[in-house]
Amino acid sequence: MKPSRVVVADDHVLFRQGMKKLLEDMPGVEVIGEAGDGLELLNLLKELDPDIVLVDISMPNVRGIEAAHEIRSLYPQIKVLILTMHRSKEYLYHAISAGAHGYLLKEDSDIELFSAIETIRDGRIYVSQSLAGEMADNLSRLIQGNVKDMGDCLSNRETEVIKLISEGKTNIEIGELLSISPRTVETHRAHILEKLKLKRTADIVRYAIEKGIA
Repeated sequence: MKPSRVVVADDHVLFRQGMKKLLEDMPGVEVIGEAGDGLELLNLLKELDPDIVLVDISMPNVRGIEAAHEIRSLYPQIKVLILTMHRSKEYLYHAISAGAHGYLLKEDSDIELFSAIETIRDGRIYVSQSLAGEMADNLSRLIQGNVKDMGDCLSNRETEVIKLISEGKTNIEIGELLSISPRTVETHRAHILEKLKLKRTADIVRYAIEKGIA
């Protein structure tokens, strides 16, 4: 299998150099570029054709979540791994809903970076183990508290749509995968929000992650 071509974007030079060193020591990974902010990254992608982009969430000019959204729109074949110091679940949910394929805490990167890259390279979503554990604890408390799971009211098709939304797919892409029209996808999305008492896409992604659908 050909090596995965990777671009690293982070405004801290020392951290960026450290990431490059970790990546260069990994089998099947080739670092082909680096950027110091989000705008530089987007300009760089016009010239390069990476498989994976590592993006700091707090970069100047264009922030990581905004960059992930732009990359999903312009280069849907590129996998985006968010690197961050933020443990907030809101950041996580917004990042995934914007199109990121992974959310890795910087403090975990020396241990989990290879697993994260392998996971998103296989088409799955990766979340730092410490955050995933916290979400599992929240779900456990819900179950022990005998809280009724509103997901029981979802149809199988709505559950499929939730899974694809959590993977960052657009209405058009979901329609193609499920052989339905984008308008029907939008109808399913509206029903999901209503049934689960949610307000926006980020809430759907949070629900999917907490319920193990993503």
